[in-house]
Amino acid sequence: MKNDSTHTISLKFSKLLVGALLAGVALHGVAADLLDTVKDRGTLRIAVEGTYPPFNFKDQTTKELTGFDVDVAKLLAAKMGLKPEFTTTEWSGILAGLASGKYDVIVNQVGITPEREKTFDFSDPYTISSPQLIVKKDEKRNFKDLDDLKGKKLGVGQGSNFEQKAKAISEIDVKSYPGAPEYLNDLATGRIDAALNDSLMVAYLLKTSHLPIKAGAPIGSVEKMGIPFQKDNPKFKAALNKALADAIKDGSFKKVSVKWFGVDVSKAPAAR
Repeated sequence: MKNDSTHTISLKFSKLLVGALLAGVALHGVAADLLDTVKDRGTLRIAVEGTYPPFNFKDQTTKELTGFDVDVAKLLAAKMGLKPEFTTTEWSGILAGLASGKYDVIVNQVGITPEREKTFDFSDPYTISSPQLIVKKDEKRNFKDLDDLKGKKLGVGQGSNFEQKAKAISEIDVKSYPGAPEYLNDLATGRIDAALNDSLMVAYLLKTSHLPIKAGAPIGSVEKMGIPFQKDNPKFKAALNKALADAIKDGSFKKVSVKWFGVDVSKAPAAR
């Protein structure tokens, strides 16, 4: 009886051990790092809005996705040995889609904020921006901040954050416009003294405009944009950051940036 009992206990222990090992394998599968997943798949699934020029939008001629963020995503995927696979989705649901695993990353000018970092991990910043003034090419006055524009006329986009920011200073004569082309034309002809927009858009507007205007002083707080992905993927984070660092080091990131903005947008904005 003793031997039989020992044998029975031994069998039960073996079954428990096998079960535990299988459970461990299953848990390991669930907890696989995103880097292993994308390497096995061979693709990096990337979400963009697709309606956000110059960052990501459909080319009217080719109907293909293009833009700064699209080029950056392609560059980083190539550095990681992966094929980019794009998904377009509205901004209102883009973070929820990442949380549910519909795609691996978002490359869409997502600001790195403490609130978002509670839910997602981020790459190192790849663009840095702040509110920035635009002035005439031959402007001699030194507008260092909004206080210097008291008693002056400032152009802003109607309904924008910049409109609210400017109107908070009662002594500024704020002129609201439906879009950048309108206030840039008024700036060039002297109807307003300066305009205000995000520094990334300022760089793009200056690159694509033939008007006699230039970038003025950056004002306000700096915002850093990164690439979010699901938490607890340290190998993927390291690989993504290495790809970004390599692209910056070898000049390929700067090439993409200059193509769209005329400046390296991984650096803090400055007056020109």
